[in-house]
Amino acid sequence: MMRWWRSHTVRLRLTLWYVVAMVIVLSLYATLVFAFIRRNASDTLDARLRGDFQWASAMVDQTPDGAITWYETLTEEESPWLQVWSPEGELLYQNAEAVRRPLPGVRALALAADDRIVIVEAEVAPERVLTRRGRIGAQSVVIQVARSEAAMRDELQQLVLIFVFGLPLAVAAAGLGGYTLARRALLPIERITERARSITAERLSDRLPVEHPDDEMGRLATVFNETLGRLESSFDQMRRFTADVSHELRTPLTAIRSVGEVGLREHRDADAYRGIIGSMLEEVDRLASLVDRLLTLSRAETGQAKLSLELFDVRELAEDVVAHLDVLAEEKGQRITIEDSGALQACADRLLVRRALINLVDNAIKFSPVGGQIRIKVGGVADEATIEVIDSGGGITSAGRERIFDRFYRDGTDGTTVGVGLGLSIAKGAVEINGGRLALAQTGASGSTFRISLPRIARPVRQHA
Repeated sequence: MMRWWRSHTVRLRLTLWYVVAMVIVLSLYATLVFAFIRRNASDTLDARLRGDFQWASAMVDQTPDGAITWYETLTEEESPWLQVWSPEGELLYQNAEAVRRPLPGVRALALAADDRIVIVEAEVAPERVLTRRGRIGAQSVVIQVARSEAAMRDELQQLVLIFVFGLPLAVAAAGLGGYTLARRALLPIERITERARSITAERLSDRLPVEHPDDEMGRLATVFNETLGRLESSFDQMRRFTADVSHELRTPLTAIRSVGEVGLREHRDADAYRGIIGSMLEEVDRLASLVDRLLTLSRAETGQAKLSLELFDVRELAEDVVAHLDVLAEEKGQRITIEDSGALQACADRLLVRRALINLVDNAIKFSPVGGQIRIKVGGVADEATIEVIDSGGGITSAGRERIFDRFYRDGTDGTTVGVGLGLSIAKGAVEINGGRLALAQTGASGSTFRISLPRIARPVRQHA
């Protein structure tokens, strides 16, 4: 049953649900209406029967010779069924209707005279009989009046026929209306489906039309467009990444191949071969370093890096990084200074933050001139600890500010600067996975400032898109 149900379209299922709901609602409505009308008709018949008794009691009289007579002023169709009994069960009088429609068991009702309305089965239709004691002059009598249920039953049968023929028509109309409404309601989804089907990897810039952004379909299309935007960005990033990786791998591989071919061209002594092999190993080390950085970046961006959160002193971390890179700065005659506003702690994975800071300081050393100065400022704002790395280079171009954290991007390099353009990307990933931020605070002709912001307490890890 469920397989059959799921194999049909949503439009048909909505229509069937609508039809079933309408059948249930209309059936309940018809049942309640029938019960109400039947009860109302029954109460009306009983009220007329009691009215007949009051009227008949006033019209019955006794002649001077003791006989009972009734002053009939109604037509035969309007005249009620009437009988008068003695308390002992002797029939004293019956009108024309009672003669024409004799009812069984009425004598026993007269003897009981319990003032109840009793239904008596008759030839045409059941009759309702009311028996009450009364007086005609000085004589005690029992008066019976009756009315047939035939008219009431005819009206109820007509009502049933209306329901029997009307309900299927109403259900059919409801089904047609439900199908039309479902079709109109699902029409935007069909348009979205057709448009989405036409979007391929080469057309990720296409977007779904959003006619009514505040309704359900509009919100669906908006969310889908946002997903397409993220997907387009990821595809573009993947294409650039693939092209950049291919370019970066081609250089060391070409160098290894060239050195190997040179070594095979002629016989050389052991020292020459050692030099060739050393050159090849340098390129292999460069490849290994590139792959290791790519792996680190991938783990940071996918949230797979294992964090070991701890409280650590930010100045001590800065001093550790300076001690590690001071040799590189001395080679260029540069000076690294640390400025702080007092003891300050951050809560993060110390090793990852250390790697990020090493990359920033290393980057500052590379792009600062010979004899330049590199400053590291440690401070705090509200619930964050900040580390600023300020170089004395020539700044970053306006075009490079938007892409400075992209993988393999190197702003304004002339080819003499060593590196593959992954340092800032890795630093950003390492900081953000700890719930922090890395941003280019300012840049100009006098240098650039990169700011790391870290939480002082544990903060939820940020997920990368």
